[in-house]
Formats: sequence, structure tokens, C-alpha cells
Amino acid sequence: MDETHTPALQSWVPSANGHPDFPIQNLPLGIFSPAGGAPRAGVAIGDQILDLPALAAAGLLHGEALHAAEAAQGGTLNGLLALGAGPRQALRQALSALLARGGAAEAHASAVLHEAAGCALHLPAAIGDYTDFYTGIHHATAIGKLFRPDAPLLPNYKYVPIGYHGRASSVRPSGVPFRRPHGQRKSAEAPAPVFEPCRNLDYELELGVWIGPRNEPGAPIDIAHAASHIAGYCLLNDWSARDIQAWEYQPLGPFLAKSFATTISPWIITPEALAPFRIAQPARPEGDPAPLPYLANAADQAHGALNITLEVLLSTPALRAAGKAPFRLSRGNTQHAYWTMAQLVAHHSSNGCDLRPGDLFGSGTLSGPTPDSLGSLMELTSNGRSPITLPNGETRRFLEDGDEIQLHARAEAPGAVTIGFGLCSAMVLPAATIT
Repeated sequence: MDETHTPALQSWVPSANGHPDFPIQNLPLGIFSPAGGAPRAGVAIGDQILDLPALAAAGLLHGEALHAAEAAQGGTLNGLLALGAGPRQALRQALSALLARGGAAEAHASAVLHEAAGCALHLPAAIGDYTDFYTGIHHATAIGKLFRPDAPLLPNYKYVPIGYHGRASSVRPSGVPFRRPHGQRKSAEAPAPVFEPCRNLDYELELGVWIGPRNEPGAPIDIAHAASHIAGYCLLNDWSARDIQAWEYQPLGPFLAKSFATTISPWIITPEALAPFRIAQPARPEGDPAPLPYLANAADQAHGALNITLEVLLSTPALRAAGKAPFRLSRGNTQHAYWTMAQLVAHHSSNGCDLRPGDLFGSGTLSGPTPDSLGSLMELTSNGRSPITLPNGETRRFLEDGDEIQLHARAEAPGAVTIGFGLCSAMVLPAATIT
């Protein structure tokens, strides 16, 4: 916590003051391109985007802040993420001073602002690898009950952070639609599977974690230092073809049911911006095992969780045609993760696996304990057996063509300015024709 978090701090960018996502206390990092321009690094401030390369070229950044801005080259933030906390914090402090109301550089800095509405947003980093975890214990329990009512959690769940290696090539920024996937599916009564478009298309509400400094191959990251390898966070929707997954996942786990699309919010919300919203990791229920020593750290347990409210909204073609607002499906919170994000980093690297700048983690679906806080349709509809009825009379078991899912997030704390993550949304297009 420092002067960049001061609640009274205001910006000379009018739209930043009171902005629901991007006030001056946030300053998230991303890659954008203005109309007719090439992708470049930027910072969201209200309804504007500050052009980092242009800011550096104007001589308004110095020292480590300049070093950080210059590291964001080639239309990605990988170089900046690799530098770690020091340069990133210096850049944040310099940007806060430049954008604060009364700053002497207002006239120069205003020349390198772009209207966000006229810009395209891209993936903020070149993603080398993507790993999806399963940290939401309420989600894991609810899904487990559908198939194993008497023993929903498998014995390893409370000992090891469960995860699988996803497909980095199909991660897309918010706003990019995707086609309903094809795959093999088999009903219980059918003698053999068929290959056809997915029928049970679902979303998953997750927190994305961006990796910063790398570790060398064979050199695990100690839990005491794991948080320093996290460069920031985003929203993440791990789209899931439930019927395809049910047939293919045994015995090796998710494959084509997950690899067709993952949607993320395009802005990296830095650990510094989220400092006011750190909370203690919720205590484990009585009788649960303590984390094994390589995952146990008192400081991480005291401050390693985040208090972020998450929402899922559904917009259907009929709702849009009638001019109706999207329907809220659920509201949850990141504090329902069974493992901290630092524990994920420590575990992922514990076998000597090298993590690299720009690698992406998914937290796993962050469902809460109540029916209105479930993070997937599979949970909300009991695997399609209890359809949801929308305000206009439509029903949904799973997603239909033309449906759009929107994820939103708000970080709130007493005495702190609320910040958000920006929109994470995508629309389902009809399946491609395969002959």
C-alpha cells in the first residue's frame, strides 16, 4: 500500500473519477491498437487508454519506470512481465503521478491518450502455456455430487491442487466469438458414440493468473516466494463441452471438450492494484488436512486470498431483440478458492517445471456455497435436468447459438476505491459444417 492507493486521489482524466473499473487507483496493463495503428502497450484510465511507447518517447518516464515501459515491445507485455515487481511498481507510481489531478505533465500526457471505444484490445501477452486448475471446492463438490453422491470429492482433492494442461492457442480476448465445437458424444443407452456438434455447451467462471519472472528448469519456486512470480490477474471463461467431456475424459482428463475456446478479459490487473483487497485464506474446515510443507506458508495464509466479487450475465438473441438487459445467472467471490494462487505457482513448479513470463493459469470454477453463487450451468441446472427460466420465459439447460456470456468483477474493501477487471465476454456461433 502506498500513495497510489489513496482514496482521495483523483485524475485529470474526467472519466476516471468514479469509473466502475478503471479509476486512477487501478492502472491495468494491456495491449491495444488505435484505429489504423499497430498493437502497442497501454494503460486503462477511465474511458481512455494511455499509450506507453508514446509516453516513453515523449520523455515522461525515467529510471525503472522507463525500463518497464521499454520492455513492453513487439505488441506483447511478456518483457515487462519478466521484470518482476520492482520495475512494475515504479511504472505504476510514475503513471499515478502523471495522471493525478494537478500534475505538471498533463498537457504532454494528454497528447498520448486514446478513446478506448475507438481502439481494439488484444491478448496482453504471448501465452506460451496455459494450465487450468480446480481450486473451487464448492464447484468440485457440486459436480462430484452429480456423479458420486456419497463421495463427491476424490481423496486427493484436499492434498494436491488439481490441474490439467490446457491449450494456449485457443485463448482469445473478450469480444471474440467462437463456434460451437464438434466432438464424440455417447448417451448411456447408445451402443456407440457419434460425432456431432456439442449439445451441452457450458461456461466456467474463473480467475486468470499471469506469470511474471520465470524459474529455471529443475528449480522449484518456494511457496515463500511464489507470489512474486505472479504478474497480475484477469477474468477467465473456460468454455466446456460437457457431453463431449463425459465421454472422452476417462482415463486421462479434459481434451477436446476444453481446447476449442477460452476467453479472458484483456487487461492485466496488477498485484499492486489489488493490494487493498488482500484477505486471509479462509480456514479449512475442521478435519481437513493441513497443506503439505511445500505448500504451507504463514504469510500466504494470512494475506494470500483476494476479496473480489464475480458475476455471470447471460444475453440471448431474444433478450437483445427486445432491448432487454442481460440476465444475471450468478454472483460469487474469489475467496471460495480452496488453494491460494501462490500455492498453485509453488505446486506447478514443484517437480522442476519451468514457468515463463506470459504463462496463464485458470483458477478453476469459483462457485460459492449457495444456489445463486454457482459458476457454471452444469451446477445451476443439475446437468440439464432442471432448466433455468429467464424473465422473458425462455429456458436454458445449456447454452444455445447466439447466447453471450459476460463475466464481471469488482474488488471492494472498506476505505478503498473500488476497481474492476473490465468485460470478459464472448458469443456462441453455430457449429461449422463438417462434411
